[in-house]
Amino acid sequence: MSGHDQRKRTLRIGAGASYAGDRIEPATELAARAQLDYLVYETLAERTIALAQMERRRDPEAGYNELLADRFYSALPHCKKTGTRVVTNMGAANPIGAAKRTAEIIRDLKLGPMKVAAVLGDDVLAYCLEHAERLKMMETGKPLSSLEGKIVSANAYLGADVIVDALGKGADIVLTGRGGDCSLFLAPMIHEFGWRMDHWDMLGKGQTGADMVECGANVSGGFFADPGYKEVPDLANLGYPFLEVEADGTVVVSKLEGTGGVINRAICAEQMIYEIHDPANYITPDVVVDFTQVMLDEVGPDRVRISGGRGKPRPEQLKVSVGVLEGWIGEAEITYAGLGCLERAKLAEHVVRERLKIGGVKLQELRVDYLGINALHGDASLPTPGTPYEVCLRFAGRSREKRDAVKLANEVETLVGKGPCSSSIPRKHLREVLAIYSCLIPRSAIKAEVILTEVA
Repeated sequence: MSGHDQRKRTLRIGAGASYAGDRIEPATELAARAQLDYLVYETLAERTIALAQMERRRDPEAGYNELLADRFYSALPHCKKTGTRVVTNMGAANPIGAAKRTAEIIRDLKLGPMKVAAVLGDDVLAYCLEHAERLKMMETGKPLSSLEGKIVSANAYLGADVIVDALGKGADIVLTGRGGDCSLFLAPMIHEFGWRMDHWDMLGKGQTGADMVECGANVSGGFFADPGYKEVPDLANLGYPFLEVEADGTVVVSKLEGTGGVINRAICAEQMIYEIHDPANYITPDVVVDFTQVMLDEVGPDRVRISGGRGKPRPEQLKVSVGVLEGWIGEAEITYAGLGCLERAKLAEHVVRERLKIGGVKLQELRVDYLGINALHGDASLPTPGTPYEVCLRFAGRSREKRDAVKLANEVETLVGKGPCSSSIPRKHLREVLAIYSCLIPRSAIKAEVILTEVA
């Protein structure tokens, strides 16, 4: 699978995933049919890496994406046959463990010889704890040392450069931890076309294309459909997108013929402005992107050409996601139905609030929602037309101590037999709060490393 032409004219990069639990079969279909040069699985959200770090603390062999084996058993035979290389952050909190498991899969499927690279360096917990007094949280401006909870993880967003290094070493599969989402797509462009790491406009063009597919099937109709306004055909069989990239940075985003969904200018416009604070200065680990001159042109069915992106010098600091344990949430739901259900639900809320006072339950925050009436928009919700036939009452309370969260859920549970009549059996749930904060650290604090394994 190694040995691609370093100066390819057109590069095809598929988007196989956009979050940890994404579907399996669309990526496999891309691997089988799309004639890809690269298949990218992007699987990390802000909380995902922190949760993975906690999992690894419980089991040193764990901490990588739990669907890695399912994905690779399904797609790697096609990748081997077509010469498709894989770049993914499924390494999460344990790229070494992910590489070890990947090697086992390669041997099991008899796909060798192949080279598997693990990218290290994003775990900066030790650095952040050592410098907690001077590192300021981007959300509050206060130092990390002011946090009352326990800091359990800190992972920096690495850029494309270390992935380019791994590809240059001949890696067929690159497994990273935390990094820039778009860096996974940008790295193959840099490697294949020989772009300089300081050619900012070229990196900006590539990043603009990468931004279109880092959320996977969102650009082919996922989270876009609104019947009667924005139609998406065959949404249940959504085709995942791929990029066709030219050496000059021009990109076409498309999907496989015969798959569901749609790719058009409107969808691409929505995706381009997603999560962007300043469209003239979109900060990434590799380049600061200017989207203001981007042109989106429909050049065929389910084909949109993206051009006009520009770049500015990359930031001197890297963003870090810091995971902090901050207490507990107790949650419980109970449903009332039939005539007078809303009045009974309101009485149930009153009973629970009074019981919390009587029991001395200490909550930092209590939220009570009437699902279907005000759960999303609260006091700004439109009045309910007529009288509802059923209403689900949801309580969620946040506390520093586990026992108070437990007491809240138990008080909702005891409404059966000690509250209003005609309810469902309550459902309750308890979970630890894992909060995410951000800070910036100097690039010099990062010690990136590529560990290459040759699998016979």
